[in-house]
Amino acid sequence: MLFDCCFFFDLSRTGLLILLLLSSFVISGYAQESTPLVPAIITFGDSSVDVGNNNYLATLFKANLPPYGRDFTNHKPTGRFCNGKLATDITAENLGFTTYPPAYLSPQASGKNLLIGANFASAGSGYYDKTSSLSHTISLAKQLEYYKEYQGKLAMEAGNKTAASIMKDALYIVGAGNSDFVQNYYINPLINIVHTPDQFSSILVGIFSSFVKDLYGLGARRIGVTSLPPLGCLPLAITLFGQGKNDCVPRLNADAQGFNKKINAAASTLQKQLPELKIAVLDIYTPLLAAIKSPSKYGFSETRKGCCGTGIVEITSFLCNPLSLGTCSNATQYVFWDSVHPSQAAYQVIADAVIIQGISLIG
Repeated sequence: MLFDCCFFFDLSRTGLLILLLLSSFVISGYAQESTPLVPAIITFGDSSVDVGNNNYLATLFKANLPPYGRDFTNHKPTGRFCNGKLATDITAENLGFTTYPPAYLSPQASGKNLLIGANFASAGSGYYDKTSSLSHTISLAKQLEYYKEYQGKLAMEAGNKTAASIMKDALYIVGAGNSDFVQNYYINPLINIVHTPDQFSSILVGIFSSFVKDLYGLGARRIGVTSLPPLGCLPLAITLFGQGKNDCVPRLNADAQGFNKKINAAASTLQKQLPELKIAVLDIYTPLLAAIKSPSKYGFSETRKGCCGTGIVEITSFLCNPLSLGTCSNATQYVFWDSVHPSQAAYQVIADAVIIQGISLIG
């Protein structure tokens, strides 16, 4: 479970780029100034992109209690594993959305709210179905079933023709793989004795490729998939696997890089196999590692610990909760919010990089 961009651009340049994109859409007659660059955002994955689906599940992997959400718009927990907005929330704003696509299991996922998309992600999920079964969350296969159900609801709300247009032009985001490693592979001898990290990555990427083909068959044409972050730099990973050292764990980062190389290759193959597909691998490894290695450059002062509690083991409402001692007063100085998930400030760094990388998906 985690949350789970090659180059950095300052905010002024990102803003200018967005304005140019908006202008191009206005001139072409496809949108007015207040219209989002895509009609909807549809999201699958794990806690890096879950906006509250786990609130409606019988699982320990929830973020429905303070201090989660304390810096969100309403200063209340929403189910996001963060003190505030996720990178996907910030990206939605950058694309012109004034409200966020709802968690599919929430009461808000009904009526006209469905027109701007839906979020099917579930903290503790992954590409590997057994990852979600360990945490009693929504597997990727089940998320796809929910998406099919959503398509029917959207058609009833908007009509078949409009629904088909929305689904074709929507931006699809897939953010998974973190839980597969951190909550399954590294701690599960039934898997890590049988498969090397490289072999396990190949299994996950194979599932990813099949998932994209299924989405394509259901009408998706613009798909952005996030890379793995530097797994070895997560506070929890350093605590569990750092052998007493207070620095990133090289072998875990190497595993993440190996996975990212494979998913980039898979995306290139899918691009060739599916003629109408626009697909981009959104590199979150590079900007997050840069923030960790050069924190002051991005306004951070703490990279080893998360803001919540001691910051080295706390995760989910089971440990990061109102009783957590020592939670920081200013999360903007922390790269991580809890021992696994980035803070809103770090997600801003990631989102700034992702908007540049994803231009091919919205052009």
